Amino acid sequence: MTSTLDERVKLYESNLAADRQRSVFVSGQVPVGVYGLGKMGLPLAAVYAETTGNVSGVDVDSEVVRAVNRGETPIQGEPGLDSLVRENVVEGALEAFTDGESVAEDVSIHVVIVPTLVDDDDEPDLSVVKSVAADIATGLEAGDVVIFESTLPPRSCRDVLLPLLEDLSGLDRSEFGLAFCPERTSSGRALRDVRGAYPKVVGGIDDESTRVAELIYGELTDNDVIPVADAATAEAVKVFEGVYRDVNIALANELGRHADELGIDVVDAIDAANTQPFCDLHTPGAGVGGHCIPYYPHFLIQQFETPSHLMETARETNEMMPLYTTELALNGLREAGIPPSEADVAVLGLTYRPGIAEIRSTPALPIVEHLNDVGADVTAVDPVLDDYTAFEDVGATVESVNRLEDHTFDAVVLVTPQDAFASVDVRSLHRPGERLLVVDGRQEFTHLRDAVDVDYRGVGLHD
Repeated sequence: MTSTLDERVKLYESNLAADRQRSVFVSGQVPVGVYGLGKMGLPLAAVYAETTGNVSGVDVDSEVVRAVNRGETPIQGEPGLDSLVRENVVEGALEAFTDGESVAEDVSIHVVIVPTLVDDDDEPDLSVVKSVAADIATGLEAGDVVIFESTLPPRSCRDVLLPLLEDLSGLDRSEFGLAFCPERTSSGRALRDVRGAYPKVVGGIDDESTRVAELIYGELTDNDVIPVADAATAEAVKVFEGVYRDVNIALANELGRHADELGIDVVDAIDAANTQPFCDLHTPGAGVGGHCIPYYPHFLIQQFETPSHLMETARETNEMMPLYTTELALNGLREAGIPPSEADVAVLGLTYRPGIAEIRSTPALPIVEHLNDVGADVTAVDPVLDDYTAFEDVGATVESVNRLEDHTFDAVVLVTPQDAFASVDVRSLHRPGERLLVVDGRQEFTHLRDAVDVDYRGVGLHD
């Protein structure tokens, strides 16, 4: 750290003028701890470091900590992050640690951005967040501010984290600040998002907490900072954003399954409908993955007594799309007289998003599982993924994009488009004398619809 304990300034209930508070914040006299140096946490820590020059990052993974302290980033695919981390470390603006309790003693602003998922019963799992909050409480002092960016079920700050911090720190709720600022970043563009691609939303457990959070994020972002009524409202903002997308995608997927009965390409109808400014339908696809959309609806569905029929139905609809996509392939094989148990199928695109090496809740995994369950030989292909263990565990053989054209298949299922697939001559993958079944989960191979040697079937498209 660049400042000694005696130089530290507190922002909560500070007697300094607002301009002076901003000045000491950006000068490094208000040291910052960022807890969680993952895909979103490290970019956030790096932006805090370039803003204040005095950030301690915390992560339980010692390899991550060692890499950061060497000026390296273990996160791939984030433009500008490598150089920003290196510059901050060289300048002494960023240092990483595994001991959260020690960091908590030395900083005045505590920013938490660790995972919040759901357990096997779809109940929100706040265990990691609460563990970090307990570490912070050991070093929490009067005038400190705790800011959560981890996505939380609404009312978590008020009902769960505030009592925990009070109890373990021995402080009264009036002695420290607690606020929520929803993380609004996406993989592959994290620095741009943190710096201000979208407005920042802040809400505290009291007016003073909201004021301090607004002041802090006003220095981090080039965009607006929107203060809301309280922390619960800010928590709801993030959850609502995810729920909106989940419900919208579910509607698009349900409409897409009507394509054959309607006798139209539903995707074309959606595109035309979206030219009306009050319509913003999403696009149907093979499924919804990632660490956000599949999880956040459960932060409302499971936590509260009010029925959530629409959200539950949306989840069910999106969770069945991998099976629906698989059935397109199985039906096509049967119609061609090929028993699924004797079929060779290539599954292209294993990550949940193009260009991002993340497979959490990827629809590709259940598609591979369904195909393997009926006895098909499955070849899994993805140019951006490094670890294929999950797919090998469910029976897939892994092949590189460069070697794909050395094989022939009865069917090809595209789950997630990747840039490298543009170099693949998909038509060359068919067996001699047979048509190749192409199941297009993302409308990427529509140019093959009229090929005489291809039986094309697309999600949301009419055969």
